[in-house]
Amino acid sequence: MPEEKVKKDKEETPESAGTFSQEKKPARRSRRPQEERKYESRVLEINRVTRVTSGGRRMRFQAVVAIGDRKGKVGLGLAKGNSVRQAIEKATRVAEKSVMIVPLQDGLIPYSVEGKSGASRVMLKFKPKGSGLVAGSSARFLCELVGISDVSARVLSRSRNKLNIARATIDAFQKLS
Repeated sequence: MPEEKVKKDKEETPESAGTFSQEKKPARRSRRPQEERKYESRVLEINRVTRVTSGGRRMRFQAVVAIGDRKGKVGLGLAKGNSVRQAIEKATRVAEKSVMIVPLQDGLIPYSVEGKSGASRVMLKFKPKGSGLVAGSSARFLCELVGISDVSARVLSRSRNKLNIARATIDAFQKLS
C-alpha cells in the first residue's frame, strides 16, 4: 500500500493539475527585451483628435515623431493612439520602419535642394563649414537628427503645418540621394 501512495503522489491529480512545483517552475522571461535605442527621437507634434458618435465624443491622440542617429539616417512616423504615450510609441515604431539614408559629406549636404509635400515647400541650401544650422520649425529638428551641422533651411510656403514641413524636408533629403 505505501508504494501505491508514493506512485499516486508523483502522478498528476485533478487538484494539482495546472500547478507547478518548485522544481518544475519554468524560467521567467521578461516581456520586452530591453535593447538600446540606436536612434534619437524627437516628438514634433501631438494633436487631440475627436470623433463624434451617437454616444458622445471619442478622444484620441495623434503623434508625429522624427528619429535619427546623427550619422545620416532619419525617419518620420505618424500614428494615433488612445493615450499620448501609446501614440508616441506607435509613431516611433512607424518611424523606425521608414528610416532612410541621407548622403552627407562631413556634416554638410552636397548641394542645394528643394522638397515639396502638400502645400509646404522647403529649401535646403548648401552652406560652408562653420556657418551653423540656420533653420526653423520641423526642418531644424530633422536636420539635427540627420547630423547636418551647416545648412540653411527655408520654408518657402505660407503653410505652417509641421507634418507637411517635415515631409517636405524628407522629400528634399530623398532628392539628395
